[in-house]
Amino acid sequence: MFREGLAERGYTEGRNVTIEYRWAEGHYDRLPALANDLVSREVAVIAAATLPPAVAAKQATRTIWVGDDPIKHGLAASLSHPGGNATGITMFSAGLIAKRLGSLRELVPRASQIAILVNPNNPNLSTQSREVGEAARSLGEQFEVLRVGTEREIDAAFASLADRGVGGLVIGADPVFVTHGAQIVALAARYRVPAIYERREVVDLGGLVSDGTDQIGSFRQVGRYTGRILEGIRPADQPVMQPTTFELVINLKAANALGATVPPILLAQADEVIE
Repeated sequence: MFREGLAERGYTEGRNVTIEYRWAEGHYDRLPALANDLVSREVAVIAAATLPPAVAAKQATRTIWVGDDPIKHGLAASLSHPGGNATGITMFSAGLIAKRLGSLRELVPRASQIAILVNPNNPNLSTQSREVGEAARSLGEQFEVLRVGTEREIDAAFASLADRGVGGLVIGADPVFVTHGAQIVALAARYRVPAIYERREVVDLGGLVSDGTDQIGSFRQVGRYTGRILEGIRPADQPVMQPTTFELVINLKAANALGATVPPILLAQADEVIE
């Protein structure tokens, strides 16, 4: 989708633009070195897919990103006039945690305790923890925050869910949980824990349900913005875009395997139902 957005501005990879790809594979400690490497190569634009790499790339000459709360993290002075060398798309990923918790409650109305998986290395950790706490208390829920960032920590967290009495799980907004999506889906099935995700890619892997922003449309817009910067438009003059499309995706096969009944009201709200 990013390349499609670039193409809309007249840029095609291999013809009049070269794209250098860098992956941290969920290891945030690698991000500064990756960003510095791109800067040393004198790239025209750094496009950061999520908030953590955007923060690492902030010192680059020009940056465009997808993430949450750009003002809080110093990426923009305001949404309408970001200023500086960065602009992008705010995804409201952390801000949708309360909505995910509500959707999960529809699926597991009798669960006495809910847990949320968060990555302790994510800049939005405090925001995510606070929002799920506020949402849980408003629903009269007991909740627990589980901090995990590695495969081993994810395994250990799931192994402890039964002892903790957890009946439902909210997967936090973090690229690590997409990278380890297959592992999380397998563990959720093994321990029979209904889980709700940020990204629909994890539901495609067999996850139960996702509730979040339209990733495809957002990354297409990142491509368009990148094309504008290549044309000479300053990031400071491009307002931070906010998502207008959200999607709820439900995997009925996963629900049946877990013995979970998807209520009609949730099915009616779904943008896509995987059967």
